[in-house]
Amino acid sequence: MPAPKQTVVHHENQYSADSACAHCEGFVRHEPWCLTQSANVRYAFQVALYPNHLTLHDHLILHALGVAWNENKR
Repeated sequence: MPAPKQTVVHHENQYSADSACAHCEGFVRHEPWCLTQSANVRYAFQVALYPNHLTLHDHLILHALGVAWNENKR
């Protein structure tokens, strides 16, 4: 009796550096800390780029700590 034929599964890696996420460089899946996956990380990036998006709560905390969170005007 002949042995059953085994099917060969080919896995073609279609991912390249160009297809990686620009933020976490995740190829197949995003990292948990990627701003596309985490609302907290997304908020931190947004506030760093646009200080006027800081919540009142965070503004008061930073003010109490003596931090002035203003837009960098060069």
